[in-house]
Amino acid sequence: MKRLAVVVAIVALVASGLLALAWSQQRRLIYFPSAGPVPPAATMLPNGQDVVLDSDGIRLGAWYFPVAGGGPAVLVCNGNGGDRSGRIALAAALNRIGLSVLLFDYRGYGGNPGQPSEDGTAADARAAQAWLAAQPGIEKIVYFGESLGGAVAVGLAVERPPAALILRSPFTSLPDVGAMHYPWLPVRWLLMDRYPSIDRIGSVHVPVMVIAGDRDDIVPEALSRRLYDAANEPKRYVLVSGAGHNDPEMVDGRQMLTEIQGFLWSTGVT
Repeated sequence: MKRLAVVVAIVALVASGLLALAWSQQRRLIYFPSAGPVPPAATMLPNGQDVVLDSDGIRLGAWYFPVAGGGPAVLVCNGNGGDRSGRIALAAALNRIGLSVLLFDYRGYGGNPGQPSEDGTAADARAAQAWLAAQPGIEKIVYFGESLGGAVAVGLAVERPPAALILRSPFTSLPDVGAMHYPWLPVRWLLMDRYPSIDRIGSVHVPVMVIAGDRDDIVPEALSRRLYDAANEPKRYVLVSGAGHNDPEMVDGRQMLTEIQGFLWSTGVT
């Protein structure tokens, strides 16, 4: 019995140590920023403009790609990896259908100071929205949220309703995603950043589009579908057959852009 007690004590110590490590390092498993810096906007697209946002005293780099004549604009909330340079193809495609685009990086991304967190990404999105809303000729703003950025966009839409909300590969909550990828960890108890879109989407009362790939192994399509089911009408669900989370079809694919264009026209945004 004494030996058993010693073994149990050792296992408990190891387990508690692993949990403590997981707790302290969890944001390294959530956020994957590039080191930066990024190049000037004009080197990416000819109409590019470099922008600096003020997010609670933190200066954030951003790029603005306006189209001639004004009209609706899209605020892009990035996913958890890379930086805004990885969204240039999306910005160019949205420009081609007549939409101005603001790409920005969260704190800690693309050479920006600070460390990302749920509260931080929310503040950064608010700063980006405020800047875009103040631009001449911009009367309607569409939020486009990619993966984790979908949760950021949902939270922003509750506070500051857009003309429409487009969510690409969104999830119900971060604990739901974490439980799938780390089933051996009690992620529902450990996570500090939770991004509970499933609890927020019912408070969004603007047109919603959800785009998902049926081969997404990062955010399973079932989570995107569940979030869509909880959203209010009017809404539209687009399933991209054969597409994974980061496949080109989910970045600037023809089906996705055609559906976005039709959705914005049918809801009176464009």
